[in-house]
Amino acid sequence: MLVNLHTHTNLCDGNNTPEEMVLSAIDKGFDVLGFSGHGYTDHDLSYCMKDMDEYITIISMLKEKYKDKIQIYTGVEEDVTFLHNRKKYDYILGSNHYVIKDGKFYSIDHKKENFPQLLKLFDNDSLKLAENYYELLVDYVKKRKPDIIGHFDLITKYDETEFACYFSNIKYHRLAEKYLLSAMEADCIFEVNTGAISRGYRTSVYPYENLLGILCKNGAKIILSSDSHSKDTLDFYFTETISMLKDIGFRHRYIYYNNEFIKVDL
Repeated sequence: MLVNLHTHTNLCDGNNTPEEMVLSAIDKGFDVLGFSGHGYTDHDLSYCMKDMDEYITIISMLKEKYKDKIQIYTGVEEDVTFLHNRKKYDYILGSNHYVIKDGKFYSIDHKKENFPQLLKLFDNDSLKLAENYYELLVDYVKKRKPDIIGHFDLITKYDETEFACYFSNIKYHRLAEKYLLSAMEADCIFEVNTGAISRGYRTSVYPYENLLGILCKNGAKIILSSDSHSKDTLDFYFTETISMLKDIGFRHRYIYYNNEFIKVDL
């Protein structure tokens, strides 16, 4: 079954209209398309949706218009720093895109050029930076319990292409594992996200393979998504990722179908 619940449009930082994404999903043979526009954040208007009610109205219209061809759902990618009324959405995808230093918010993924400045804020200590990121994320996960945890190790976005701070650092791996195990206590679904591959930042999915191994060993729930910002990448790297997940030892994933999360074979 072809499903993607992490989808962005031109209502936030995506390239295509919601209807263009739906038509592409139908053309690709999708059974389910869930929209997860970046929820409004009052401290950063550069990438988020400004009118959440308009978003809900548009997706509701598309649900009805294409109900005989595809199941469409209204989710939201909620940042840990600004919560939304979950009753308005079919599901919540909880993500962290920031670190906080001296009460100020700093984006970790909007521009790669910002990363060196982020390191300076934390005394050029990449572990301090990562700990700030993970502490915010996991505290949110344990209190909020979102349906899905988005791109768990987003802090490593530029590690392969620009700033090699993390993947070769055993202390980082211990830190990430500690927070991963803590997040698992909330019993949420972890997203396996191919978005950084489609945009040329990584050659691997989020979370990194060693973290996926820990999730598998501990029986965590996973869901596959493309974090698509374009109609052309809705199913990007899905076949390869499913093969990789099977090699790690996963046998099931979760999807959203008929208004509920269900477990299916990989």
